Amino acid sequence: MWRYLAGGAAVIALIAAGFMFFSGKARPGPLLPPQPVTQVGSGAVASDPLPDAAPEATDRTREQKRFDRYDKDRDAKITREEYLVQRRKAYARLDVDGDGKLSFDEWAVKATTKFADADRDKSGAMTAPEFATTAVKRKGPARMNCPPAQTVAEES
Repeated sequence: MWRYLAGGAAVIALIAAGFMFFSGKARPGPLLPPQPVTQVGSGAVASDPLPDAAPEATDRTREQKRFDRYDKDRDAKITREEYLVQRRKAYARLDVDGDGKLSFDEWAVKATTKFADADRDKSGAMTAPEFATTAVKRKGPARMNCPPAQTVAEES
């Protein structure tokens, strides 16, 4: 018999909760208070309202910047020489001996330098600890120095 009473009480509680929920009296208010209006004539400086969205760089401006990097004489045209000068500078930096030919070792100068720096004992092979020094060092997000979190027992 007590099961029927408990079930009946639960049904009445659900009906009451549903009535309270759907009555519409618990509507959220505005999240932010209204902003004060500044008057121009009262000595306060009225600022321009902020735009709805932040301006974004368009593909045109990015492409224009790229174009301007190549167009050295600013004649709104990129000649073959202007286009290839970037490639020539990069090639000249890699061609260490200046013979006009790029060997594999010259091309892989960064990798060979990294290997030589990591091979501390100059054995021609890297051990596991030496190899660990070649890992790429990634820049992570800036970490803030926050105080340690307090536990519930410390707050009481």
